[in-house]
Amino acid sequence: QVQLVESGGGLVQAGGSLRLSCAASGRTFSRYTMGWFRQAPGKEREFVAAISWSGGNTYYADSVKGRFTISRDNAKNTVYLQMNSLKPEDTAVYYCTLRTGSRLLAQVGEYDYWGQGTQVTVSS
Repeated sequence: QVQLVESGGGLVQAGGSLRLSCAASGRTFSRYTMGWFRQAPGKEREFVAAISWSGGNTYYADSVKGRFTISRDNAKNTVYLQMNSLKPEDTAVYYCTLRTGSRLLAQVGEYDYWGQGTQVTVSS
């Protein structure tokens, strides 16, 4: 079993920055693809970013490319999402997720474990 616990969400003004963290336990973290998704009120959960087990490959949604950076520290069993130049449309609950396969994919159904989420609110 895997436990994923997100932290770092909060309220920030447009143009500001936040860094989300996700601490993993229960499996060998360094073997797996990690990702971030988000879900705004009344909308479907959508892909944000993914990172390979080594950290050498990353994949971003077009809406966040150039503003968000995903990274990981396998020694700390933690994955991060650095979010810069935040916009009101980035407001959502952000979820950390783990995929036991190696490909970096954007579909919700391809991920095996999920955290409880952390709220990010960007004010205009």
